Amino acid sequence: MNCELAHERIVTAAYGELPDEQIHELERHLADCAECQVERQQLLAMKVLADAYPVAEPEANLVARSRQRLEEALDALPPKRWYERLSQRTMNGFAGLQAAPLAAGLLLAAGIGAGSLGGYEVAQNRAAHVAAAQAASAPAQATAASTETPAETATIANISSIVRQPNSQEVEVRYNQVVPQQIKGSLNDPAIRQLLMLASENSASTGVRDDSVGLLAAECKAGHGCKAEGIRDALMVALRYDKNAGVREKALEGLEPYVSEDVRVRDAVLEALMNDADPRIRTEAVNILEPVEADTSVRQVLHTVANSDRNPYIRTVSRQVLSRVPEIQ
Repeated sequence: MNCELAHERIVTAAYGELPDEQIHELERHLADCAECQVERQQLLAMKVLADAYPVAEPEANLVARSRQRLEEALDALPPKRWYERLSQRTMNGFAGLQAAPLAAGLLLAAGIGAGSLGGYEVAQNRAAHVAAAQAASAPAQATAASTETPAETATIANISSIVRQPNSQEVEVRYNQVVPQQIKGSLNDPAIRQLLMLASENSASTGVRDDSVGLLAAECKAGHGCKAEGIRDALMVALRYDKNAGVREKALEGLEPYVSEDVRVRDAVLEALMNDADPRIRTEAVNILEPVEADTSVRQVLHTVANSDRNPYIRTVSRQVLSRVPEIQ
């Protein structure tokens, strides 16, 4: 047996896939070849080092959720022309040819480097240390797992529907994992709020976004725990980026109580006044800004809109707001 064949069988044997008769041939070769013995020691040391690190198991619905997001992203891409597709395939071919020898070289260098950094003793000590650390952290992990909410957002594919019970704080949220699921609870329930914030980003259903943003906005207008980090952030994202004007309008209404105390909310409303495509939302933004019309940035935007906006009604409303404050005339 030559060394090249021995190196191939060393790898196969390390993973328990070498037949018994070939194992005996390999052992006879290793008894007489010091170079191959070093090769096997380095490979086994690298394998022990790799086994010392735990491998995280993927979630049960990871593939389904990833496929759905990929399909949504692909649907949003504009179609490529035939010559663009041809150019992309050509470039991919060249990149593959260039990357093949580089990848092989990196794998070889990684194997040699890992083997040279430690033998069996170092690897085994490392594995024992990791095992001890995992054993010490197991009670803490068990305690954390026991406090998880029934709806883990990492396992949720999308929100399918939201129904509020009439004249109550009770909300029913249906959401999809591998199979559809649902949860009932009060609007004050953190799990319900978390699902509503997730639903506000649902790119597949305007109705779900409209329902979720409407409920979140109602909570903010009622002063029910609309903290800056959470519901308020979700409403600002909807105001800036949602494609549906009705959703943006509800988000703007929910942010109105916080325009005086939160500069970020004020900036989001100013952006809506300057950039939103719907005149109703821009007009409402002017009215919402009245409590802070003496603010320098607000005055500058109102002056700009009053003098140069294309919509005559918005120009008029802005001038009326400015005329009510003598110091900014």
